[in-house]
Amino acid sequence: MIVTSPKKASKYFRAKMEFTTGPVELDAMIKRQENIHIIDVRRPEDFKLGHIPGAINKCRAVDASFAGLSRDKVNVVYCYSFECHLAASAAREFAENGYPVMELEGGFEAWKEHNLPVEV
Repeated sequence: MIVTSPKKASKYFRAKMEFTTGPVELDAMIKRQENIHIIDVRRPEDFKLGHIPGAINKCRAVDASFAGLSRDKVNVVYCYSFECHLAASAAREFAENGYPVMELEGGFEAWKEHNLPVEV
């Protein structure tokens, strides 16, 4: 049996809640017009097929600049799915360069699974 530390668990989940959000929560933030900026880090051809309304495409393999990011808003970053680490990698890079960030858990796949609006 694995014994976990309640203190470590508390610290982990506090950080997780501060720096991640789910699709339903993001949709609510959009509807409330919260101070967020949505960043899609998928490939441009996938972005063109559909993305979260209002998102901008910042595929790091194509555009390594920080143009389009905001220091005055929380940049909510997403990629393809739970298995994809592109969003986490981009979020880390953005944060290291002074941009406030959160990651959308489950990426665009989770967004679509919740039947939330998609912009083409």
